[in-house]
Amino acid sequence: MTSKTVTGLAFEFASQLTPHREHALKRISLALIVAVLRVFSVLPYPFVARLGMVVGTVLYALPSRRKHIVLVNLRLCFPDKTSLEHQKLARTHFRHVVRSYLERGIQWFGSAQSIQNIVQLDSKIDLGDPAAPPTIFMGFHFVGIEVGCMLYSTHLPVASLYTRMSSTGLCDLAKRQRGRFGAEMIERATSAKKIVGLLRSGKPVMIAADMDQGVDNSVFVPFFGVPACTLTAVSRLARLGRARVVPFVTEVLPNYQGYKLTIFEPLAHFPSGNDVVDARRMNAFLEEQIVKFPEQYYWVHRRFKHRPSGMASVY
Repeated sequence: MTSKTVTGLAFEFASQLTPHREHALKRISLALIVAVLRVFSVLPYPFVARLGMVVGTVLYALPSRRKHIVLVNLRLCFPDKTSLEHQKLARTHFRHVVRSYLERGIQWFGSAQSIQNIVQLDSKIDLGDPAAPPTIFMGFHFVGIEVGCMLYSTHLPVASLYTRMSSTGLCDLAKRQRGRFGAEMIERATSAKKIVGLLRSGKPVMIAADMDQGVDNSVFVPFFGVPACTLTAVSRLARLGRARVVPFVTEVLPNYQGYKLTIFEPLAHFPSGNDVVDARRMNAFLEEQIVKFPEQYYWVHRRFKHRPSGMASVY
């Protein structure tokens, strides 16, 4: 259920065609996505949100690899729940994920005011403090992360790290639309030197480091008691950039009221100088947030894709 999934069937079919026809089909698929999202951007927000929940319910009823991944993650992280509880939570999660993709319309093509109208901001720090130290905003992959980042960029300058998608067209579209209010989009593979330079220049940097990006620059620390390959980028960049680390979470509000972006106090004594300790602390903070609204965390991602030596694959 990633952006790749939205166009996955078309691109899979396209790969079986001649290069010319494959390119044409991909362009048509991308144009269709843009057209649909533009339509969603002008429709009433509650209507789009409700439609997403309905489509998500339908898709959950169909067998899929993503459904399997969600259930595996939930069984590992919540072993005390029953099979029925896992199924119910997975179904609700699917609905939220699909809804979030339909809401890309307003997020990618809506005005700054339309985004501000659906997101409440609760910041524990003074975002306009001219004397603020270098800041890393540490995000987490809840379904609302996109709109939370978009809201911040409508208020203040920021640089945001992103991971390149397999579809060049879709990746370029996402980068362009996410940065249209002035956010500087930086590919995750960019050298740390550039990111540190931005931090020291006073520009905040947004980074989400809660997904399995491979064993390089990562450590295995518990996540709900399960060893999880966890990036050490946040603590390393904070140390090099002499930056404070400020967590933020975007929550979907009930009854189609929109979202709430919460910006927390900076983590005390972070980084500690020990990447393993910092990674575990990051996961512990995330666990505290997930239990508040577990259906909204990104369980469709293979969080335990890489395993410690000698441990079998779970997917």
